Amino acid sequence: MRGTLRVYLGAAPGVGKTFRMLEEGRRRAERGADVVIGFVETHGRSGTAAQIRDLEIVPRARVTYRGAGFEEMDLDAVLARRPEIVLVDELAHTKARGGKRWQDVEALLDAGIDVLSTVNVQHLESVNDVVQTITGVPQRETVPDAVVRAADQVELVDMAPEALRRRMAHGNIYQADKIDAALGNYFRVGNLTALRELALLWTADKVDDALREYRDEHEITSIWEARERIVVAVTGGPEGDTLIRRAARIAARSRRGDLLAVHVSRGDGLTGADPARVEKQRELVESLGGTFHAVVGDDVPAALLDFARGANATQLVLGTSRRPRWQRALSEGIGSRVTARSGPIDVHMVTHSEAAGRGRLPTLTGGLTTRRRLLGFGLAAAGLPLLTLLLKLVEPNLDLSSELLLYLGFTVAVALVGGGYPAVFAAAAGTLLVNWFFTAPVRTFTIAEFDNLVALVVFALVAMSVAGVVDLSARRRREAARAQAEAEMLSALSRGVLAGERALPALLTQVRDAFGQDSVTLQERVDGQWLTIDAAGEPIGPPGTDVPVTDTLHLVLRGRPLPASDRRVLAAFAAQAAVALRQARLSVRAAEATELAEGNRMRTALLAAVSHDLRTPLASIKAAISALRMTTVQLEPGDVDELHATIDESADQLAALIDNLLDMSRLQTGAVNPLHRATSVDEVVPRAVAGAPGVRIEVPETLPPVLADPGLLERALANLVSNAVRHGAGAPVVVRGSALGDRVELRVVDAGPGVAEPDRDRIFAPFQRLGDRPAGNGVGLGLAVARGFVEAMGGTLEPEDTPGGGLTMVISLEVAR
Repeated sequence: MRGTLRVYLGAAPGVGKTFRMLEEGRRRAERGADVVIGFVETHGRSGTAAQIRDLEIVPRARVTYRGAGFEEMDLDAVLARRPEIVLVDELAHTKARGGKRWQDVEALLDAGIDVLSTVNVQHLESVNDVVQTITGVPQRETVPDAVVRAADQVELVDMAPEALRRRMAHGNIYQADKIDAALGNYFRVGNLTALRELALLWTADKVDDALREYRDEHEITSIWEARERIVVAVTGGPEGDTLIRRAARIAARSRRGDLLAVHVSRGDGLTGADPARVEKQRELVESLGGTFHAVVGDDVPAALLDFARGANATQLVLGTSRRPRWQRALSEGIGSRVTARSGPIDVHMVTHSEAAGRGRLPTLTGGLTTRRRLLGFGLAAAGLPLLTLLLKLVEPNLDLSSELLLYLGFTVAVALVGGGYPAVFAAAAGTLLVNWFFTAPVRTFTIAEFDNLVALVVFALVAMSVAGVVDLSARRRREAARAQAEAEMLSALSRGVLAGERALPALLTQVRDAFGQDSVTLQERVDGQWLTIDAAGEPIGPPGTDVPVTDTLHLVLRGRPLPASDRRVLAAFAAQAAVALRQARLSVRAAEATELAEGNRMRTALLAAVSHDLRTPLASIKAAISALRMTTVQLEPGDVDELHATIDESADQLAALIDNLLDMSRLQTGAVNPLHRATSVDEVVPRAVAGAPGVRIEVPETLPPVLADPGLLERALANLVSNAVRHGAGAPVVVRGSALGDRVELRVVDAGPGVAEPDRDRIFAPFQRLGDRPAGNGVGLGLAVARGFVEAMGGTLEPEDTPGGGLTMVISLEVAR
């Protein structure tokens, strides 16, 4: 009998998977099982080593490869010992002489031995490239997903990124000399969060496979809502993109639900769909993280529901019908049939721009459509002869009043179908037929009795009145529908105008769609010429409708001619277009005013800096020079040296302040033009820290060159180092460099008091000192200039916490190619 495999899957190194494996091994040993350790790597962690305790360890095999000695699990010794359970750490490990540790595990399982093992998610073959993209670190040791998926049990060992970083900072994972580099590279919060999500999703898929197998084994067909699965029906029609994106949003909000798109083809292969469009929709589904499926079925609703139930779907997304209303009245649509049979599956009917009758205003050309009127005339022409024939057959049993009532009923039916004109035609023709065939004397239009004349006249009047009422009702219904559409459109219009700077393009697009035009253009007359402000659609062809908004502003439509009934609503759109244009221009002016206000603030701060901060070193220089020039006092040599040092220090301080002021002025005016070229970081850093006391450089010469301006990079680093030295509480400042994927990071690390999270953006504001140092030591521009220079080179400058306390400034620059 084959042994069982239990795998502890770690989201990242250090989460405790080896600890959990040893803990489980001890529990089983305490219950009487024969447990041995085939291979466990503690990595020097005392807590992990303590878990071994009295567990039996099979001695490792010594292997010599290329002159170096290695220790490997002694597979033969474990097989000879033949325990019930063996603990084998690091399933993805590559052995010195070739082969993988998971292959040794397979041999143990084939021998009937149960195995407990561990692996990190970054070593799974299917996510290896994703992990490298996220972390920038390639993983050379991998294990096929099938090996781990075939495990009898997979247990996820998880830990919050912040907790894992705390374990790292406390020295529970790596040695002290590796902590800073690990926290700044692989063990970033973003990296750990992404790895954690990968592990959770992979484990969820494994659990999902187990659930599917259980349902198949027990022949369970009912929907279990253990996980949201959204199926979207794709017809290959123009509405497909809208439906797919809507379903993707539902899946994204549904606890990371699965997205499945299904296209149903008829059994004879005649789908009626555009293959190119179906292929594009398949690509869209896959780009959104979903899967595309094609099924065959003559009964589309049944095929959709069979697929949804087979996939254990919880929600089904369909588009509203593109068929005209009269077709939907004659036959039940796919959406209605699917909804009626869906059972526990939720069905979403999504509207779209291709839905029948959507997007345009109803016309007011008449009470009923031409199609309805033609249908009414046809019914009258075919039905009156047939009714006359039937009445002639039963004439002995009916009197004239009964025959008139039947003709009246038929006329009402014609009025309901075709409106007034067909009903008038039916009434007139019916009057003549009754007179000819049923009013004495028959076969003539003469009426012998006065009662019959009255009956015929009343019949004609009633029939025409009914026709008029039906036609008026249809006209009022259409007017009400148009009024509702106008109200909804104007309501949407008022909301759109408040939407911001994109209100005008959206409004013009809405006008084009609502009135069925090819293009809509807003034009303004400037210096006697008409200039296009904005347009929806290509303004090709002669103008069709020109709506004056103001004397200098016109709305020009190109397309079908518009009836007078549409121009009233169009006038409201034109007025709102003027409002939207005015709003956009006011926004531009507001932005300009904000920029001017910022400039005024900068000038005010600059004046304050010149009047206060710059005068301090000038006063020191003036006082020192005055003392040196005094002839009445004999100065000691030490005093003279001290005065010279004061002059030199104050001059340096004054030069630095002026440099920062000039640099900030260049940044504010956009006059910084970096000269990008391949720059060696290990050459720039020593120049930047020259003269700064207590700075340690840890920048390896093997770092790739970055794309930067050497002068700007040196100035930015110098400002960061100067700031770190001032606030470092006397502790050494470290400048460290490392490569991460296609970027190089420079970290300026201090051990000072640090900066609270809410204040980290404020420290980069010009003339901002956060009250943390006395006046006279600078104008608060160092960090602002540093960030400005780094961003001008296409990089980023962000603050981080220093492990153990302090602030770390991180410059990230792109590697030169």
